[in-house]
Amino acid sequence: MSSTGGGAYGAGMAGKEFDPIEYIKRPQVILRIASWVFAIIVFGCLSSEGWFNHQCQMNNSGACSYGVAIGVLAFLLCTGFLVLDALFPNISSVQHRKYAVIADLSLSGLWTFLWFVGFCYMTDAWRRTDVTKDYFAPDMHGKDNIQAAIAFSFFSIITWAVITFFAVKRYREGVQGSFASGYEPDPAQSSPYSSFPGSETGDPYQQPPFSSQPKEPTEYQPPTY
Repeated sequence: MSSTGGGAYGAGMAGKEFDPIEYIKRPQVILRIASWVFAIIVFGCLSSEGWFNHQCQMNNSGACSYGVAIGVLAFLLCTGFLVLDALFPNISSVQHRKYAVIADLSLSGLWTFLWFVGFCYMTDAWRRTDVTKDYFAPDMHGKDNIQAAIAFSFFSIITWAVITFFAVKRYREGVQGSFASGYEPDPAQSSPYSSFPGSETGDPYQQPPFSSQPKEPTEYQPPTY
């Protein structure tokens, strides 16, 4: 496999000047920014109003902690991959591009699953919560924050799933491109073998080196003494 990037894994030749407009228009970048904002909303809502009197208002401390944890980690992942997306076209090594795409695919798929678990976990905890209990904030002040965290955890499932889809697509394009560049012959390349002289057919390889026409017999000449 070549060490230069070329157009491997959905990016152009390495060394191209960074274009911020083109960067913002990429579907992966738009989805990552949306996921980044959703993560802020989830852990921000839970951190500010998820607890009251040091107790999770969903009557399940694990639900609050889980939502904050995956929200903070999702925020960091989105930040890291936004930087990687900006640098990706200038990665000259095909192998390094492959590692970046595999990391994107693996972590995006994992966080799709974690957001799904978090949504189910927080929804069930909220369903079991009795808002009349003393641990709940006065005037149910934290209710909207908790419901917003649950809603945006659901939206995060969608955005991370679509990011995973684009990562799978980019990985498959890269593998197919590498295979084609390594094994498909160049149709413009000339053959190292020369054609047989005197060939009258369109394909010079159809003419055998020996004539297939039988020679006419010659008249026998007796030897002279």
